[in-house]
This record gives sequence, C-alpha cells and structure tokens, in this order.
Amino acid sequence: MARKKREPGEPIVIKKYANRRLYNTETSSYVTLDHLADMIKCGEEFIVHDAKSGEDLTRTVLTQIIFEKETNEKNMLPLSFLRQLISLYGDGLQAMVPTYLQSAMEVLTRNQDQIRQACGDAANASNFMPIFEEIARQNMALFEESMRVFTSRTTGKAAPTAAKPAATRSVEKDEKIAALQAQLAALKEKVDALSN
Repeated sequence: MARKKREPGEPIVIKKYANRRLYNTETSSYVTLDHLADMIKCGEEFIVHDAKSGEDLTRTVLTQIIFEKETNEKNMLPLSFLRQLISLYGDGLQAMVPTYLQSAMEVLTRNQDQIRQACGDAANASNFMPIFEEIARQNMALFEESMRVFTSRTTGKAAPTAAKPAATRSVEKDEKIAALQAQLAALKEKVDALSN
C-alpha cells in the first residue's frame, strides 16, 4: 500500500515506538531528539504520535527536547523563571499564562535580528538596551491586554481599567514604564559588569 504524500503546510508525522525510538514517516528513517530540535530551528512543523495508540505525544516530546537542552547544554531558563512557572500551575492565572508566554515569544522572535545585531557588537554592549526597553514595553502592553481579556471573560464585563479616566491610565502606564526602565537599568549594569 502506497504511503500518502504530505500536503504542503501539513506537519511531518513522527511516530514514537514503545522502545522510545522516533520514526520520521516522511524520510522513512529513525530520528533523535536532536534531529527534531534541528527541524524546529529550520522551521519544519511536525507532530508526534504513539505508533500503537495514535495518541498525540507532541507536547511531551517538545518538553523532552527542552529538558535535554537544559540538562546537556548551557541553561537558558533561569531557576527563578522555572519556580515562577511551577507556582502558576493550579493558580487562577494558569489559563492566561500560555497566551502571555506565546505572545512574549512572538515579540522576541520578531525582534531577534535587531537583538543579534546589537549583541553582536561587543564594543558597545549598551546598544541592546533600547531594544530590550521596547520589548519590555510591548510585553507590558501584551500583559495588560491579556489581563483585560481574561478579566472580561471571567467577570462578563469590561476590565476595570477601561472605566478609569485616560489621565489615570496614562499615569499608571508611565509609572509601570518607569519601573521597567529601572529594572532594565539594573540589568544593564549587570551586563556591563559581566562584559568587563
């Protein structure tokens, strides 16, 4: 029986067998977690199914890739972030976290070329600070929008900030930006200290 050809835009199917081996149905070859990580870096979409039951194991395998990277390579996820993330499981904000994290990653991805250019200039590490400030502003706007949407869904009415006068919202926003700028300045000092 001929294998069905994958349609453009359709994800590659990876089968996971009981012996934990992963099989790429497009290339008819066994692959490793590193191969899957490389596929992600190349922008290839894939889904992982249990070979016997057909159960979707994509989330589990992606989590395994992160675990392997965090264990065997230079750590990317700070301990404080991991602790904060764990503390949000079962919390009332848990429903909002995936959307917020996805939005924050999209902002980072959109700005990655600028960040690489700025960070690549070792002579002047302060070049990347305006970019991080802009990302922080965008993240704050995303967070505020997420909170507004989340609050309006759970209460059935508009978020309280929508009822505040524009001047009050503006002052609050300025205060939040000032606090973020102070945090970014502290981060800049740490980066400067590390680069010296």
